[in-house]
Amino acid sequence: MDNQNYRNMILAGILTVTILLGWDQAMRYFYPNAHAPKPAATASAAPTPAASDAVKKTREGGLTNPADIALEAKDIKTALASPARVRIEAPGLSGSINLVGGMLDDLSANRHTATLDAAQGAQRIYSPAGTPAQQFAQFGWTMGDGVPAIALPNAQTVWTAPAGAKLTPQSPVTISWNNGSGQTFTLTYAIDADYMLTVTQGISNAGPAPVAVKPVAQLNRTDKTAAVDSFNVHAGPFGAFDETVSFGPDYKDLAEANTVTNQGNPNWIGFTDIYWMSTLIPEKAGATSDFRSLGGGIFLANLFYPQVAIAPGQQSSRVTKLFAGAKETEVLDRYEAAGIPNFGLAIDWGWFRWFEKPIFWLLKSLFDAVGNFGVAIMLLTVIVKGIMFPVSQKQFASMAAMKAIQPKMKALQDRYKDDKQKQQQEIMALYKQEGVNPLAGCLPIFLQIPVFFALYKTLIVSVEMRHQPFALWIKDLSAPDPLHILNLFGLLPFDVPSFLGIGVLALLLGITMWLQFKLNPAQMDPVQQQVFAIMPWMMMFVMAPFAAGLLLYWITNNLLTIAQQAYLYSKHPALKVQADKDAEDAKRAQARGK
Repeated sequence: MDNQNYRNMILAGILTVTILLGWDQAMRYFYPNAHAPKPAATASAAPTPAASDAVKKTREGGLTNPADIALEAKDIKTALASPARVRIEAPGLSGSINLVGGMLDDLSANRHTATLDAAQGAQRIYSPAGTPAQQFAQFGWTMGDGVPAIALPNAQTVWTAPAGAKLTPQSPVTISWNNGSGQTFTLTYAIDADYMLTVTQGISNAGPAPVAVKPVAQLNRTDKTAAVDSFNVHAGPFGAFDETVSFGPDYKDLAEANTVTNQGNPNWIGFTDIYWMSTLIPEKAGATSDFRSLGGGIFLANLFYPQVAIAPGQQSSRVTKLFAGAKETEVLDRYEAAGIPNFGLAIDWGWFRWFEKPIFWLLKSLFDAVGNFGVAIMLLTVIVKGIMFPVSQKQFASMAAMKAIQPKMKALQDRYKDDKQKQQQEIMALYKQEGVNPLAGCLPIFLQIPVFFALYKTLIVSVEMRHQPFALWIKDLSAPDPLHILNLFGLLPFDVPSFLGIGVLALLLGITMWLQFKLNPAQMDPVQQQVFAIMPWMMMFVMAPFAAGLLLYWITNNLLTIAQQAYLYSKHPALKVQADKDAEDAKRAQARGK
């Protein structure tokens, strides 16, 4: 492949990456509220916060309105001051069970902080009903068919817990309620060391007649705290049905449809954000499920179990698991290995997970070895470059060989200038005769694209990368560079728009890419020469809003490429001489054009 085609392939590769990654950034900038739902005209059993149509969502999720944040802090303090609560203390989760309604409405993920400032406390997963960030799980019963009605527990029922009860991995807790007609209902909660709770719904019948009930498990949440739902990372209702993971519907679609009944046996069902999720997992098959909108930005995920009949003196129970916490890869994979179908795919890796997960595994292994994800990213870049170094050697050898046969190719082009088909046949015969592969020079750029995209996806979906520092001012590799040049790194009192937020890393990216292009043979075509002249600075603007870890990878890759080019030029001095000659010819061509 000649220099022109080689450069075209580089340009095509860079533009491919730009399209793959830039579309998501553009959608977030121009349509920040694209997934805010419209309120439906139904009522919730719990107090309903105001609709969240105007709420600007963030990539990670959480409350963004200052008034909501202040009200949440006040409401949480009031709700958790109630004595009608059972403490939850486990390595992965802490919080409490609300004895009013028997709800799980107070959970925080102990291994993850809410913000970079650890003093802000652990990341809250559940908040009580009526708070701006409400999200909770509730387990109960509805009446069966064809039997006399009995009193059932509801959201206002006050359950009874043993004195001094505390839910820990070593001590399950059973709360109970008697309806006064002979039926006693129980909810037994157990918890493990990570984010899984096991809830057993029990009913015993000491009355004179049979009763029938239908167990129900339900998740309730507001979309005020929802993350942005983008084309490559879903945030909203999701689940696995007949062992097939479904990322959808989104909140907007659900608000418009009001109810979406899921087809197939539910393996698990719930709501996901980028880093956190809440899911119900039935222990046995036979349940049905749906998603519902209650209006005002409140949504439900429901599991409905078949009717059970309980004769006098008999009892019945139903077990449901509840995951509420961080989507840690190793934890989810461990639950999947224990029998939850495709639970590891709750992380939205996308179509290329077969490649992304190994990259994540390697990155995590490097982090475990060095203790710094930024250093791990740099080592990953070195490994990738090392693996592809033989390919790069062949690329340069191919470029040298192509240069060597340029006179013969020019002669063929002149000889058959009026017969393009014959010209192509003769050129291909020349390639075969000289043992030259014209595509060898294109391979490195295309091998880089999947690695780059895999790292991009790893940075945006893996909670393990969240809040991971590198050095100096880079405190979170999963977030954009916080220092912006246009406001003098925060000295000027204004916020820079995301598309103008050129940070130090973005500037280094532009400079290193410019240096890399300068080492390439110059392009004779003035138009393409101008394109490649502005490409580094265009990419600087495009990449500036991306995660700092991704820019760190690209900068390291550029520096290694520059070193590699210098080394390979030393091994192919004729190619370097030709590159310098091309540069001089290009300058003269440009001067003539002026």
